[in-house]
Amino acid sequence: WDETHFGKMGSYYINRTFFFDVHPPLGKMLIGLAGYLSGYDGTFPFQKPGDRYEHHNYMGMRGVRLYRLVSSCLALLCSSVQMLELSKSLPAALLTAFILIFDTGCITLSQYILLDPILMFFLMGAVLSMVKCNSCADRPFSASWWFWLSLTGVNLAGAMGVKFVGLFVVLLVGLNTIYDLWDLLGNLSLSLVMFGKHLLARVLCLILLPLALYTAVFAVHFTVLNRSGPGDGFFSSAFQSQLIGNNLHNVSVPE
Repeated sequence: WDETHFGKMGSYYINRTFFFDVHPPLGKMLIGLAGYLSGYDGTFPFQKPGDRYEHHNYMGMRGVRLYRLVSSCLALLCSSVQMLELSKSLPAALLTAFILIFDTGCITLSQYILLDPILMFFLMGAVLSMVKCNSCADRPFSASWWFWLSLTGVNLAGAMGVKFVGLFVVLLVGLNTIYDLWDLLGNLSLSLVMFGKHLLARVLCLILLPLALYTAVFAVHFTVLNRSGPGDGFFSSAFQSQLIGNNLHNVSVPE
């Protein structure tokens, strides 16, 4: 059923038809982009689970381009880099890779049009970036430190932009940041000016950057979906007047 739902959302983006859904738009936009790049024309109705795709080119949305790439990146991120960084043990990293590659749940999720593989990619990316940033603690404000701190913020925005469950990784990174700042505050050799720089850097990369990117995702969402669709009724008359094909299109709506 979920593949039917999110496949339809991807079709809405390809047809630029406005809709309303409970999840943030990033994951569904990526699904639509995968379908568009693979030649899918957005005409399959996605009415009920089990319907045959027939001549419709659904493979780009379902598993060839996006999902298997994401699943491969998951194994790479978690095993060869993240686990190696955390445990400093090559056998532990290889075991983690083995468990992920042959996990039935991951294999199944990667075959269908779902948000979960994309969400897992950003979750793993956020944790990896946080761990790599912590490893650069002895080189604060270096190029690598700024890179991993900024990438953490980008992945946080990605996780929140796919599903609100991504807020849990925001909590994890937030607790790690509080612990890090508390440790810096207790360092008597560090001046208050330098501590303020550390604080501002984290506010910039872990709060302002994710919020800006999260807002930008919605800006793209509303720009792309400029045609009347099943989601019109959830919004104001003034908003509906901007949708092509709506009865109120280009009608002057008094405040």
